[in-house]
Amino acid sequence: MTAVVDVTQERMTRRQRVVLVLLLSASFTLAVDFSILNVALPDIGASVGFALEHLQWVATAFALCAAGFTLLFGRVADLFGRRRLFLAGMAVLGIASLIGGLATSPGVLLAARVAQGLATAAVTPAALSLLTTSFPEGALRSRALGLNGALMAAGFTTGAILGGVLTDVLSWRWAFFLNVPVAALVLVVAPFVLAEARPAIRPRLDVPGAVLVTLGLLAVVYGLTVAPPALLVGVVLLVAFVLVERKVSAPLVPLPVLRRRSVGWGNFAGLLAFATETSLVFVLTLYLQEVLGFSALAAGLSFGVLGVGTVLGGIVGPRVIGRFGSVRAIVVGLLVQAVATVSLVLVGLPGSWMWLVLVATFVGGVANLVVIVGFMVTATSGLPNAEQGLATGIATMSQQVGITMGIPIMSAVVVAQQSVLGGVTTAIIVNAGLCLVGALVVAGAFRPRLKSAAVG
Repeated sequence: MTAVVDVTQERMTRRQRVVLVLLLSASFTLAVDFSILNVALPDIGASVGFALEHLQWVATAFALCAAGFTLLFGRVADLFGRRRLFLAGMAVLGIASLIGGLATSPGVLLAARVAQGLATAAVTPAALSLLTTSFPEGALRSRALGLNGALMAAGFTTGAILGGVLTDVLSWRWAFFLNVPVAALVLVVAPFVLAEARPAIRPRLDVPGAVLVTLGLLAVVYGLTVAPPALLVGVVLLVAFVLVERKVSAPLVPLPVLRRRSVGWGNFAGLLAFATETSLVFVLTLYLQEVLGFSALAAGLSFGVLGVGTVLGGIVGPRVIGRFGSVRAIVVGLLVQAVATVSLVLVGLPGSWMWLVLVATFVGGVANLVVIVGFMVTATSGLPNAEQGLATGIATMSQQVGITMGIPIMSAVVVAQQSVLGGVTTAIIVNAGLCLVGALVVAGAFRPRLKSAAVG
């Protein structure tokens, strides 16, 4: 059954509003999961017996599965049903979160984090494709994607703050337990409001392609977070995946989709947007704690202004896209983000520069969300409903790989310098430079489109 949408529709129906609230609640919860445990890691290690050198696996196990399996699950959603995969993923998330909150040993905790990562890889593209197929391409879809982007970005910031608050006031275990009632509520409501969508004739799943792309992405993420030599293995596997996709009759990822300018370059912009902003938060956390002497909780609360900026960016992003087109929104957003970021080099001068951090992160947060909404609109536009799971799976993969790769890159830049402040300043310049290069590359890739009518 394929959802039918009215392309002339200008206002959301009551059912669409319920669908939007439901899917945004799920997306916000998953975004919180990415960062909520970071502040609590020392307490987790002490509680369940994790050695300090192995503590990173609490985050890495989640990131590996969330990024490595997202493209596979995005395509599975197209073939076997988006609602079915969404509900299954939310059920796994609820159970895994309950187990994680009750864990008393490292093995059980890591198993729960792996299951949470797999649930995220399933739910995120399924929720996004349900969102894009529930709203017609144009202003309504842009508005829905804008709100989705705003809440996801706010979720990352909220997770950092909430993790500190829960750990200090209650226990790190509540960072897991928080997901359980949300998952239960979604599972109760979703079957009544979400329409199923899958092809009438279901092609066979491309198993060789699925294995190669999943192992390739796992190797890439593992290389970015733990062992750099694994990057080469990941690249080889992904090249083999492309070769396989050229020969099979029903490829997991039809190569013509990847060759579409909107998909390829749109996802390049999205990867860059997530890599630069999340890594900038890491860099500024070092500045606030190591240079200014803030506590972990105070540093987390300082990013509340960034959270406000991202929410505002998600709200104004669709309006910018409606006025200037999604590609222009990406280019202008990256340029503004570059300017806001480079202004932070002034924190290296004597004196208190906390006001600059607040202003620059607010402006950069607004611009970054405009880029993210523009990327989502660009990367999912012009594709039939039957391929929306694939498109949103690729978009989710870009998001998660961007989040994963940004921090190791900026960490390497900081460590290469002789002082923390010198490393922070250098990383800020590199971060701003990436935004500028990204704007120029996207503008060049879409040059014919920018010269013609704006794309909504």
